[in-house]
Amino acid sequence: MDIIFLLKAAIMGVVEGATEFLPISSTGHLILAGDLLNFMEHDKRGLFEIAIQLGAILAVVWEYRRRFISTFAGLGRDPIANRLIINLAIAFLPLALLGLAFGNKIKAYLFKPVPVAIAFIVGALIILWAEKRKHTVTIVSVDDIRPLDALKLGFAQAVALIPGMSRSGSTIIGGLFFGLSRKAAAEFSFFLAVPTLGIASIYSMYKDRALLSLDDMGAWIMGFVFAFISAMIAVRALIRYVSHHDFTIFAWYRIAFGVIVLITAYTGLVSWSVQ
Repeated sequence: MDIIFLLKAAIMGVVEGATEFLPISSTGHLILAGDLLNFMEHDKRGLFEIAIQLGAILAVVWEYRRRFISTFAGLGRDPIANRLIINLAIAFLPLALLGLAFGNKIKAYLFKPVPVAIAFIVGALIILWAEKRKHTVTIVSVDDIRPLDALKLGFAQAVALIPGMSRSGSTIIGGLFFGLSRKAAAEFSFFLAVPTLGIASIYSMYKDRALLSLDDMGAWIMGFVFAFISAMIAVRALIRYVSHHDFTIFAWYRIAFGVIVLITAYTGLVSWSVQ
């Protein structure tokens, strides 16, 4: 297989893993990176981007393996385990239902560099607004989240159907608005990624299985492995970071990134394939 093709797959894997759990939009970065790298034809690339999310999910499962094991072992008899599973199921529903209803239209109109860049900037302004207001913590840990809180977080996550808004960012910043501590918001976002991204990846691979090819297996493995490694680093780094910092730096990064994309698009410095 072409070494350049494998290298591009590895880069896409790093982009996915490094951005999936940070409030900067993995989907937006993948759209832009894939466009710049001219990586795969459009339909195949979309499936590849969704599938390598499984590598990022595996990183969260591994990092929190003790929590996941104790949760599944305690199902039915441990109130804390039962509550977490119920909360994850409730929080998953809004994005799943809205995605089924509007997913195709969103992909048709918004999965393009310029709309993504605009979403980057809008998301950044929301983060700055969230950090400017007084943050009163009423929910210290994931175990304190109630079903109604989970539903609110689910609707916050659903904002990420707009590419560039960020699934983790929407959930985390929504959590700040709803009174979660930074660590609780980040960890619930990590846990919620497992059913959300896992089901989305498996469903997409089944639905578009005709696009799967043994010829591309090396690229898929490369993307998966690098997504796992970079996601593991990002998850650990974010948990350490939120213990002592806010999310303002991510907002300024989003603004800078979005402005650069808009400038390059409208001046022709970069020939984005679709605008």
